[in-house]
Amino acid sequence: MAQAWKCTGLRWSAEGPVLVWDGGRRSALTWGKRVAFGVAEGGVRTCVGARGHACPVRAAVPGRSTGARCEECARLDRAHSVAADTIADDPRPYRVYLAWFGPGLLKVGITAEERGSARLLEQGAVCFTWLGTGPLMAARRTEELLRAALGVPDRIPYVVKRAVRAALPETEAERTAEVAALHARAVRLGDWPESLERSPCQPVDHAGVFGLAGLPSAIGEVSELVAGGAVSGRLVAAAGPDLHLLTEGAGTVVLDTRLMTGWELVPAGSEQVTVPVRQYKAPPGVQSGLF
Repeated sequence: MAQAWKCTGLRWSAEGPVLVWDGGRRSALTWGKRVAFGVAEGGVRTCVGARGHACPVRAAVPGRSTGARCEECARLDRAHSVAADTIADDPRPYRVYLAWFGPGLLKVGITAEERGSARLLEQGAVCFTWLGTGPLMAARRTEELLRAALGVPDRIPYVVKRAVRAALPETEAERTAEVAALHARAVRLGDWPESLERSPCQPVDHAGVFGLAGLPSAIGEVSELVAGGAVSGRLVAAAGPDLHLLTEGAGTVVLDTRLMTGWELVPAGSEQVTVPVRQYKAPPGVQSGLF
């Protein structure tokens, strides 16, 4: 029986995207690299646990879940989460950012200053700019100010982000224009928290980091992994948790790597994608281990 591996997720390093495996092994992902793996026959997807601890009951979780956690572990994971507003006394400085994912797709968010731009890479932000830095609650109040005064959301679904990646403006100036315009509107607002130090508009463009130049339109996305199924393709781009894979005779398919967690994965026994793929109704517009 082939050795099985468990993926703990996609991480972004200074060199680009990296798949991380149980035990600490890392697989660097470069453009053109073949990404291929199978799901063990008879396998069951199990909960990945919470906050570094294994799920005590090894609960089965649905294949379509991007969190790969049972209800109890999901609750525990969010019990001390800045994103879930369950922490108010974090002493670290936080940054407020404006992120752009495509025409008309802008959001506001916060991230710990020590994380740098990692949060933006993880979300698949095509470009972004910092808005200010300060204590957690000041950053939160600024985020709420922008949401209320400018109608800027704090979340954009991944299905929406994926739909526009192959049709983005070609130049960096075009891609960063909306972020710059929103930054200008934001700084004109009153009622900013006094403890938040404002940042000048200095847009950062990730199109090159993600490999989006000339990206072909995807024909669909993997909706879930299944026991005995396989995924195989050449990596043409990556953004956030998503890998854009050029498959054998079927065009480009998007794989959300969060769907890989919780499964036992083995070397691919097929050159094809044999897991369920949700087809797009129209072209999106606007072996020391596995690899």
